[in-house]
Amino acid sequence: MSDPHSATLWGLFEIALDGPSAGNPFLEVTFEATFSQGGTTLKVPGFYDGEGVYRLRFMPQAEGTWHYRTSSNVAALDGVEGSLSVGPAKAGDHGPVRAMGEHFRYADGSRYINIGTTAYVWNLQGDAMEEETLATLAGAPFTKIRMCVFPKHYRYNQNEPPLYPFALIKRGTSEWGGSMKNGGWEFDCDRFEPAYFRHLEKRIADLNTLGIESDLILLHPYDRWGFAHMSADQDDRYLRYVVARLAAYPNVWWSMANEYDFMFNKTLADWDRMIGVVAEADPFGHLLSVHNGFAPYDYSDKRITHVSIQRPYTERIALWRKQFGKPVSDDECCYEGDIAEHWGNISGRELVHRFWDGTVAGGSVTHGETFYNEAENLWWAKGGKLVGESVARIAFLKRILEAGPDEGLDPVPTTGSYKTMMAGGLDHANLRELINPNPGEEGWVRVGTHFATAGQPHRYYLTYFGQNQPGEFAVPVPPNEHYRATLIDTWDMTEAVIAESVQRGDVLRFKAKPYQALRLNRIEA
Repeated sequence: MSDPHSATLWGLFEIALDGPSAGNPFLEVTFEATFSQGGTTLKVPGFYDGEGVYRLRFMPQAEGTWHYRTSSNVAALDGVEGSLSVGPAKAGDHGPVRAMGEHFRYADGSRYINIGTTAYVWNLQGDAMEEETLATLAGAPFTKIRMCVFPKHYRYNQNEPPLYPFALIKRGTSEWGGSMKNGGWEFDCDRFEPAYFRHLEKRIADLNTLGIESDLILLHPYDRWGFAHMSADQDDRYLRYVVARLAAYPNVWWSMANEYDFMFNKTLADWDRMIGVVAEADPFGHLLSVHNGFAPYDYSDKRITHVSIQRPYTERIALWRKQFGKPVSDDECCYEGDIAEHWGNISGRELVHRFWDGTVAGGSVTHGETFYNEAENLWWAKGGKLVGESVARIAFLKRILEAGPDEGLDPVPTTGSYKTMMAGGLDHANLRELINPNPGEEGWVRVGTHFATAGQPHRYYLTYFGQNQPGEFAVPVPPNEHYRATLIDTWDMTEAVIAESVQRGDVLRFKAKPYQALRLNRIEA
């Protein structure tokens, strides 16, 4: 048990009690507690951790004294009372990431920059490779990793995990035959294996030490063990168990599924029910979304905190941001690599381009790497080492964002690219609207603004030229304001001030080259 007298803001406070081990405690024992402070009351679920031990984890949301009382259908676990004094957060602890408008921020209000990567089952590869992955992450720019609770069945994923989430009854085959069919495995999905989840907790805690969020994929279709085909009751019980174990970790996000629409045995009503299960079970309100394969989920659902989407055209983030009024993360825009699958063989240059497109659209993009090797240790699945060209350039982009406005970047709605996007493309765009002065700008010096731009009004603008290669650019800032102009080479990772002071209508000239960006920082005249 944690120190019963003290805790820290957003730290993990744990209660451990002895209870029954006979029968099936996962089915037969209920255990929860109510934590209260002033007018705030939180109902926190507990869980059975095996060998007669029951645990309950609480993440304090405010400093001061909290009181708790347990409730259970077992006398030994019922009516246990206590209190804890919660002090300030430890240095570096910012609390869970929250959705605030169209941006992410930590619970303490500090800025969170979402730079994700993908390593679906890195946490199921054995200690040696998992430690190698953590060492790689420690030197990488990523602040989030997409990872699964369950093991994965797919090409390049034929190794068995060291542990399983449920009690094993019968072993089956591990061979990838090109489809997600049960390989003859049998499990008792009414009995969790606590050791499996303890290991997952350890890796989530390791990520937290590195300052990395765990975007935890709760369900997925890539399955040979039967975990994608549990009954509705088993699905719901599993979701509640995971939330009870993990919700007190501040760096957890709930991803209901990877490619939810490829789980053909589940209906939209099933997903609606399961979203409700997770949202209701989580007393701390972690981020929650649903990742798609083909059909995007209905992100207008109020329980969904942000858009987690799969699309190769990251410039459309601006459209989804406006449509849903939530942060947007394109979590699968294809991977840098050389495998046969079409989603896994774009160049590093193309992936970096998609990162920049998504950035000036006001959102974020997630990395993945799929370079083949004889050991079939591909980062996207198993972690290990990164060998691609994109990571250094993503780190460069991260440094640029860190030096930018604390509020983050919002797309400038008066650019031609933004107006065309909102109109539904050139087929639907109104030429008069594109060439006429914007409302409120009728008396301004006419300047064409074609390229996607993001920033904060009257302070900071970042324009990305993408695959175009203009050699000149007319400055489109508001009148009577002065800016420093910096040319950015997104691939060579250079920044060069090309004008110390420019105003609206000034023309900048520079070497024509694709994949460049221009930053305008306001200065005093």
